[in-house]
Order: sequence, then structure tokens, then C-alpha cells
Amino acid sequence: MAADERSGDMIYRKLGSTGERVSAIGLGGYHIGVPKTREESTRLIRTAVDRGITFLDNCWDYMDGKCEEWMGVALRDGYRQKIFLMSKFDSRTKAGTLKQIDESLKRLQTDHLDLMQFHENIRLEDPDRFFNDGVGEALLEAKKAGKIRYTGFTGHKDPMVHLRMLDQAQAHQFHFNTAQMPLNILDAQFRSFAGQVVPRLVKEGIGVLGMKPLASGAIPQDKIATATECLHYALNLPTSVVINGMTNLTELDQAFNAAKTFKPFSQSELSALLSRTREASLTGRHELFKTTQNFDGTASHPQWMA
Repeated sequence: MAADERSGDMIYRKLGSTGERVSAIGLGGYHIGVPKTREESTRLIRTAVDRGITFLDNCWDYMDGKCEEWMGVALRDGYRQKIFLMSKFDSRTKAGTLKQIDESLKRLQTDHLDLMQFHENIRLEDPDRFFNDGVGEALLEAKKAGKIRYTGFTGHKDPMVHLRMLDQAQAHQFHFNTAQMPLNILDAQFRSFAGQVVPRLVKEGIGVLGMKPLASGAIPQDKIATATECLHYALNLPTSVVINGMTNLTELDQAFNAAKTFKPFSQSELSALLSRTREASLTGRHELFKTTQNFDGTASHPQWMA
């Protein structure tokens, strides 16, 4: 991984082989819909950007579009030009993909997305649907029209599905710019994306986007490790961005402090951390996004995939 660049309290890294440089911590899109008012959300987003976060995450389906709408408002007044904006879509058809891209652009009040990702690559057949049902064609069409700049895919279920997507991409001569997956201390020793998928992404020049660094809060809540240790672990991987869900300014401060204090782990430090968290990781009970359908939005809303 290329050397980190620092400015203020933030680290900046290359996004795969795109040539883009982005903040190593990204602002999670779902959580910006949690504050009680749009004004609070706008304050959170703009404070994050003012302090140096440049990578913003979102998704077409988050809170039925509210998260994109609120972010669109926050990115007025010149803020859109300061950031790298990513969203995701759920459709498994060409027409549906193009429709969801247009809806995201409208909600986010922008004429283009810097990155659009195929959401919830969680079933073994999802890669087939991407390549056989016109989804990949739709992304290339949207790219040609200037609506999106880069493409990627996400998933939280099993490294096997990500590897299958990469195999299918290779067979179809399709290059993804990014791939997003859970990367946290527990993942290291249970159904590990870090162990099975990340090395291949690095080899292929695909930007590594980590998510759920705190396992949706379970790791610090159950006192397995601190939030700062979680963020340091994810930053220690060859990640381009660690996407962190933050709902208030206190959590934003926590993320910036983690970036400010991060330094690469020694092998002994990493071994000690993994040894301490091994027992908690092995059952998968803290990573419910891997072991249950609790986080599978497209399973509970199959109409989103139309």
C-alpha cells in the first residue's frame, strides 16, 4: 500500500488504481439519517467535510431515500465540489439499474456520482445477475453518459460471493474500481474478507472499501475491543477507505482521533490483538450481517431488485 498522506487530523490514501486520493475514513450514509432533524444531519456532514473527510457513502435504499435526500441538502453551497460521492443501487436488471441511478442523482442533487456500487452481492447467483441481466451494461451506459465515474460492488455475507464476482468480472473482461466488505477485528478469524478477498483486490488494483469496522457497534459494546482499536485495525489493512457510521459529533471526534493517532501495527501488536479477540470471533455471533438475514435489505424487500 502506498504511503499515507496526512493533512490536519486526517489520513489520505489512493483509491485503488483510479488515481483518486480520498480520506482514509469515510462518512457512512445510513447513519446520517439517524439524527432527529435534517439540520442536525447537515451539521454533521458539513463538519465532517470541513475537518477533512472527503469520502461520503450512501445508498438508494437507505431509509427509503431519506439519507440521500438529506445528504443532497447538506452538499449544497459548494460542499459537493469538496468531496468524493459514492452511492449504491439494488436492481438486478438494466432498466431498474438506470432508473435507480437517476433517482439517486436527483435525491443527491448532483449531475454525477463519483462511484456507484452494486449493492448486497450476498447470494452466489448475484454475480450471474450482474453480468447476465444487463446490470453491467447499464453501468457502462451511465458512465458513458457522464452520470457515474467509477463502478464497484458491495456485500457483507461471505467472501466466497465476492471471489465469485471477481471471477465473473475477469471472465467478462469487466474491471471494478472498488469493492466494499466488512473489515473488522472479528472478521480476521471468521469467514474472513480480509484474509480471502483483500489480497486479490490489492493484486488487481481494486480499491478496498472497509465497512462495519465496529461490527455495527457490537465490538465496543461487548467490550471486546475499543472503538479506537477497531478503527486502527481497519486502517492497518490495505484499505483505501474505512467507512464509519457516525450519528453525532462525538462519534465524529472519535473517528478523527483514531486517524490522528493511527500508526501501522507491529507484528507483535497485531498478534496480541487477534489473540485477545479470537474467542469472540469464532462463533460469528457478533457479526450478524454474516450469519443472519438481519442486515439483508434486498431479502426483506425483493422488489428493490426489480
